Amino acid sequence: MKRKNERIEKVKEDNYKVFALLSNYLNHAPDFITKEEIDEIVQGGVSHEYAFAVILAAAFGLDIVDNDADKDLFNHYFKKMIHNLNAREYSNNPYYKNINIPTMKIGKSELKYEKYKPFEGFVCNDIIQSKEGRQLPQIGFFEGEFMFPAILENDRIWMTITPNEIETMKEAVDQAFGNVLTFGLGLGYYAYMISERENVESITVVDTNGDVIDLFKKYVLPQFKNAEKIKIIQADAFEYARKQMPKGNYDFVFTDLWHDVSDGIDMYLKMKEYEKRSPHTVFSYWIEKSILCYL
Repeated sequence: MKRKNERIEKVKEDNYKVFALLSNYLNHAPDFITKEEIDEIVQGGVSHEYAFAVILAAAFGLDIVDNDADKDLFNHYFKKMIHNLNAREYSNNPYYKNINIPTMKIGKSELKYEKYKPFEGFVCNDIIQSKEGRQLPQIGFFEGEFMFPAILENDRIWMTITPNEIETMKEAVDQAFGNVLTFGLGLGYYAYMISERENVESITVVDTNGDVIDLFKKYVLPQFKNAEKIKIIQADAFEYARKQMPKGNYDFVFTDLWHDVSDGIDMYLKMKEYEKRSPHTVFSYWIEKSILCYL
């Protein structure tokens, strides 16, 4: 039992160390890895993913050659969490192909395209948890420049449609049916994807940001082939969930109110309480798998 507890504690320590290292990298220098560095290592016959992982580990001060602890950390985490993404696959996404995002500003909200630089790292999917309890963040990169739609609030990126949003919404898109309620509008990616489904009859979107709603209604919604399915309500999500959701006879509810796990945990737990008021409704939450890793 003592040895088991020691293993559990060691895994927790490793999880914390990896998350701390990645947080510093993603927040302060996600684009420090260059094509030249990658190409030099790839010449040795390894993949771009492995080369990326090696450079990242070295930048973190890990000695994956002579230090056994660092080598174990690299093998358990780095080799499993780095992904060379296919730009063409994402460019063929229906929203990317069919919806054009103009550069436009209303109030404090700005609609525009942002970009990932070649080999810039970013979160690309939910955290994966291994049988041993290891929490593996999923970090992606593109070999070339990649453009993606974004909404900025006070010149800071607030909402995007990146590979992370696409991957982490797949399950909720596939599960949606009947009369759907979704909390959080953004650029309407989720609303668009489920509006294309024949088994989705109506979509009610609740969002509190009037500027975002105006941008969406004027420049994005008219491009939706099934725009008639969508109704947008400006309201506080939790107030609507408390007062209106039980009356709406919704079949499926998807909540996407948070920016990431750090600001999502409290809102997730609060919204979960309202499930009891709609016992016959199916509920889904953005990045729920990642949030559950912290609970």
